[in-house]
Amino acid sequence: MNKEIPELYGSMIFSDKVMRKKLPKDMYRALRKTIENGTHLELDVANSVAVAMKEWAVENGATHYTHWFQPMTGFTAEKHDSFISPSGDGEVIMDFSGKELVKGEPDASSFPSGGLRATFEARGYTAWDPTSPAFIKDGTLYIPTAFCSYSGEALDKKTPLLRSMEALNDEAVKMLKLLGNDTVTRVSTTIGPEQEYFLVDKEQYNKRKDLIFCGRTLFGAPAPKGQEMEDHYFGSLKPRVSAYMHDLDVELWKLGIPAKTKHNEVAPAQHELAPVFDTANVAVDHNQLTMEIMKNVAEKHGLVCLLHEKPFEGINGSGKHNNWSLITNDGVNLLNPGRTPAQNIQFLVFLMAVIKAVDDYADLMRISAASAGNDHRLGGNEAPPAIVSVFLGDELTAVLESIENDTYFGKQEKVQLDIGAHVLPHFVKDNTDRNRTSPFAFTGNKFEFRMLGSSASVATPNIVLNTAVAEALAQFYQELEGTKPEDMEKAVHELIKRAIRKHKKIIFNGNGYSDEWIKEAKERGLYNLISTPDCLPQFIADKNVALFTKHHIFTKDEILSRYEILLENYTKTVMIEARTMTEMLTKDFLPALNAYAGETAGHAASKKAFMPKLSTSSEEALIESLTEAYETITRGIKQLSASVAEAAGTEDALKAARLCHADILVKMEALRLAANEAEELIPDSLLPYPTYDQLLFSL
Repeated sequence: MNKEIPELYGSMIFSDKVMRKKLPKDMYRALRKTIENGTHLELDVANSVAVAMKEWAVENGATHYTHWFQPMTGFTAEKHDSFISPSGDGEVIMDFSGKELVKGEPDASSFPSGGLRATFEARGYTAWDPTSPAFIKDGTLYIPTAFCSYSGEALDKKTPLLRSMEALNDEAVKMLKLLGNDTVTRVSTTIGPEQEYFLVDKEQYNKRKDLIFCGRTLFGAPAPKGQEMEDHYFGSLKPRVSAYMHDLDVELWKLGIPAKTKHNEVAPAQHELAPVFDTANVAVDHNQLTMEIMKNVAEKHGLVCLLHEKPFEGINGSGKHNNWSLITNDGVNLLNPGRTPAQNIQFLVFLMAVIKAVDDYADLMRISAASAGNDHRLGGNEAPPAIVSVFLGDELTAVLESIENDTYFGKQEKVQLDIGAHVLPHFVKDNTDRNRTSPFAFTGNKFEFRMLGSSASVATPNIVLNTAVAEALAQFYQELEGTKPEDMEKAVHELIKRAIRKHKKIIFNGNGYSDEWIKEAKERGLYNLISTPDCLPQFIADKNVALFTKHHIFTKDEILSRYEILLENYTKTVMIEARTMTEMLTKDFLPALNAYAGETAGHAASKKAFMPKLSTSSEEALIESLTEAYETITRGIKQLSASVAEAAGTEDALKAARLCHADILVKMEALRLAANEAEELIPDSLLPYPTYDQLLFSL
């Protein structure tokens, strides 16, 4: 297999190697110019690319093509068309033109638009993104595209992401040239999203309506053993899981997705996959594909891949760590401090731009990770709190303090660790520890945004981060513009000093889980937006609308539409969960509970009839507990149903979302606890669904 990997890797993508081979030299150069510099693609080049792409796709077994896009559902969308065209003599030819490559026309009225499109306004367009390679999957050529309405509004996640990448590139290049860097012509954002997930047996999954409809269990008594022994993390892979991971790697590698790391996560049945960094829009495409392929490969192994943020109560949920950095066209990582970060002006300017961006737009960072599913996870022991802060580590924090106070920062030598066993090799200690409680941590040459939920698109946090950093750089540029070259070093030093004093409140290196931090964060004036309904109104705050419109990421209408969609998605998610819980309890759980109470009563009666002197007090106590549980759950169902009806009748989207959070979820939690308590009394053989121990330990 090892010898086959280089040949296998990228075999199903229309790669640069394929383009060089298939395209005439002048057309190849024109396409590379478009990809590298963002120049307009002429139709003759598109036609040439279309012919080559179709020829390559057919050679590799493709019969159809699709414009693959990312609407605001959070998933991907595709409409398949065949390459065949009638030739007029009863025959067909395999045809594909530049116009078909560049533009498609899906129905825009059937996707979420937040009021941008009415039902009768159906026309929408997909536009080829030549910077993300086309690929073949299941006999179809997939062409990554952006998606917009007939009147030009962005209806997807890719369009604003590409806009944010351009905005950041423009401001970063301007700043670098101002600092005397004349070689840079382009700055790209790169990301590497780590993906956590659960695997459960498909047969078990199919017996639980909550997993099918909601992606998470709505109730279930804890298994006797959970993650408390800490033995699953990095543990040996079970054969069934290992076989799945192997096949997953192969499928990802075929599509040029650089899956690098795989391991068991903390919770039982939980795992993680991490890729190598890639350019932001390509990495977003790859992550959407990864989630889809994870599910498809699981099906082939009789498994189901769960990407919900909190599929099981009482054990860790799943996140997606968004590792973000900035790379110049000549290969320099702008967030790499080098050996002497205190003297590295370029690094410090970009570091402070990121810190300023996160401080100024911490509310948007929180919103970018907001969802009904992620609300169950944030603040738990597996996820950072809802308070956005920046972790820098001791050395970088000391560097900034020395700049702020005009004190000397001595170069810290690397410390060699002696761990007491002579047979082991010596290794050098990193300058900073890791902080898993921090939402936004500096990890050497990148920032790791840890708040994102496992099912989310990584487009949204990168749109926010790119745009906010672009704005910070624009403000820095405005302050430095006009400074004479001989005065630049001093001017930059003063700018950094002012920025540190203004934005150091966002820097926190301590324990983000502690109650003391919540109190301290409030004193610092930091946001603590606990739930999705708490944070979403900030999306349409004046400062945030001004940010997005200034850099042409969103129009005001596009912002308002997304605000409506996010509110509606939250409410719909909670309502589906509430209705599912009601149905499961009413149709499945209560009959099982009632049957066991009847069975126990029958045993007690038989015992009394045949052995009158024997006590039946234990049976009577059990029957009483089961009866009380039945009454408690029945009352809870009625109360929950009334709240669902109230929310369904509420026209104001924000008010409905707040009702879901403050009322419906509270009543669902009470029902969960009541059902869990009753479940522990009922034999597994009588339960109408698999228990936690069966779901988590059956592989």
